[in-house]
Amino acid sequence: MTFMIGNHGLSAPVVLAPMAGVTNAPFRELCRRFAPGLVYVNEMAMATAVIHGNAKTDRMISFAPEEQPRSQQLYGSDPEIMGKAVHLLCDAGRVDHIDINFGCPAAKVTRQGGGAAVPAKPELLRAIVRAAVTNAAPYGVPVTTKFRMGLFDDWLMHTRTGEICAEEGAAAIALHARTVEQHYSGEARWEAIAELKQAVGTIPVLGNGDIWEAHDAVRMIEQTGCDGVVIGRGCLGRPWLFGDLVEALQGRDVPPSRKLGEVCEVMAIHAKLLAAHMGEDHAMRDFRKHSGWYMSGYPVGSEVRRRFSMCASLAELDDIMAMLDPSAAIVEGGERIKRGHTNGPIKVAIPQGWLDGEQRAALDSDVSVPDDGAVMALSGG
Repeated sequence: MTFMIGNHGLSAPVVLAPMAGVTNAPFRELCRRFAPGLVYVNEMAMATAVIHGNAKTDRMISFAPEEQPRSQQLYGSDPEIMGKAVHLLCDAGRVDHIDINFGCPAAKVTRQGGGAAVPAKPELLRAIVRAAVTNAAPYGVPVTTKFRMGLFDDWLMHTRTGEICAEEGAAAIALHARTVEQHYSGEARWEAIAELKQAVGTIPVLGNGDIWEAHDAVRMIEQTGCDGVVIGRGCLGRPWLFGDLVEALQGRDVPPSRKLGEVCEVMAIHAKLLAAHMGEDHAMRDFRKHSGWYMSGYPVGSEVRRRFSMCASLAELDDIMAMLDPSAAIVEGGERIKRGHTNGPIKVAIPQGWLDGEQRAALDSDVSVPDDGAVMALSGG
């Protein structure tokens, strides 16, 4: 089942959603070990930060030499700045694929007119996509977009958003089938993915939302007619999901749920990759959230979970895992335990006057990148 983004052929129509504080180089490398040949998108970066540059941003948008395609998500609300950022990345040969975020629901992002706030202004949306595509085209770099159903449950705009992206030359579009107001609560409304596919015609449409197991992706494609899937929270603590997805989408048998010993082996690899990337002290603080996700659904007890949440070294991690029963199986239904954010509905934060025609303020003066603590585990939309 071959899928193309630009000139990049994928082994299956599967894309890793960018997640702030999660989809860094070590996590992407770990996922590739289970399923090479897919699109693993880097953490989203602010277009303004890319232009101005700083050590943190430069480190965030870096890729391993063997990564192909090198996929970077950008967000922002100024077409000129977006165009410059795309040109800079493409001209420097740093990327093979650009994804534009029009779906992030974090108040820190939407309050500044970025992320999911952009589609509420269709002509601004059009200008941003046009600027990105125009600046990427000379380098043969495809531009894709990701968005939500709309800001509010009673005001949906996913079909119009998709039509504009298609008209302006996006190579593919992805829909998280929730609104910003819904945030991560309730169920994803897959029928919206079907509506989008019917509205935009031949442009590839990827569906996102509530894919927790490999058969969910098969079911989404069958029910909606979408061309592929985007995986966000479903892979938290389960990077092998990508291998399972390839098997399922190729019509082969999916491996059984992993025993706890197999999970611990993956945890050890992940922690070591993080330590090599950011130093052991920082890595182990960062890895604590991953430990909780890895243990979701396994009968390890509260004391073990507490120790994982305070783990400060690779040696200590090994000691904790040595206490566990490697033959332990995940509890019934454990694969479907939701990871990451589950909160909502939320109050939608947008700039004052954003919806009533008032003059848009200068929204791209902040050159900072998203704070991991503020937007942790958001699926890039």
